[in-house]
Amino acid sequence: MEFKDYYRTLGVSRGALQEQVKKAYRKLARKYHPDVSKEADAERRMKEVNEAYAVLSDPEKRAAYDRLGQDFRPGQEFRPPPDWDAGFEFSGHDFSRSEAADFSEFFSELFGRAGRWGDAAGRAAGRNDHHAKILLDVEDALLGATRQISLRVPKLDASGRVMLDTRTLNVKIPRGIQERQVIRLAGQGAPGHAGSASGDLLLEVHFRPHPRIRVDGRDLHLALPVAPWEAALGAILNVEMPGGALRVRIPEGAQGGRALRVRGQGLAGDPPGDLYLDLRIVVPPADSPRARELYETMARELAFDPRRKRED
Repeated sequence: MEFKDYYRTLGVSRGALQEQVKKAYRKLARKYHPDVSKEADAERRMKEVNEAYAVLSDPEKRAAYDRLGQDFRPGQEFRPPPDWDAGFEFSGHDFSRSEAADFSEFFSELFGRAGRWGDAAGRAAGRNDHHAKILLDVEDALLGATRQISLRVPKLDASGRVMLDTRTLNVKIPRGIQERQVIRLAGQGAPGHAGSASGDLLLEVHFRPHPRIRVDGRDLHLALPVAPWEAALGAILNVEMPGGALRVRIPEGAQGGRALRVRGQGLAGDPPGDLYLDLRIVVPPADSPRARELYETMARELAFDPRRKRED
């Protein structure tokens, strides 16, 4: 999939005012509209123009696209960076997957996501809900927290240029929240229409990468280094977790590459998730005469061949 330069498609500069974007679109629409155009590729070009205008005429999409476009060139192979749109507050007027299908794969990948949101009851009541993706640390979900969240809110200034306001909120993170769950802040969306209540702000939770812990639903996975004698003889180890050390029994004869399940030590819930310790046997180096002697003794006396097939 190639990165698309919507500014080049409409023939406007990145600093173009909204009125200039609209004027450029109208000019190209007169040129390429299939009902009147004599251009051989009029239908294809008209689709490209409509797609570019759908983004650049919308302050929210344009602001997000501008942020993304800083790192890519036209025609460059493209995949959206992880969480590229985190921290942007949108009004909820995204395209559905079916609507986005009229445009390119590039557009659909970025903006065809309305099915994730939507609140039929809120729309029926005239509310204008906003939404945003936020990034949290795994520790926030494990322990619960209150975090200060800053959101970038795209707006038009008096001259028609897209600008970004920032608003900061104190958000309570419930213990046990999972990835892609939504925190609803009542009344923090846009004012309602015709006297209806203000909309809500829906915060979709995503986790930042953690150096040690991987989250899978409510379950947690953690790589646990184990010495060869701890695996062979069994041991009771302290495993450092965000909430404090957890004492875990390593069974005698444990093998590297296998997961040890610790029930109920994942994210809180009903039922809670589990913790999976992926055992990694770490072999100490033979970096001293005594260490070499010990390894040589093991080689003579254990008669162990790790490549020989064994029954589990």
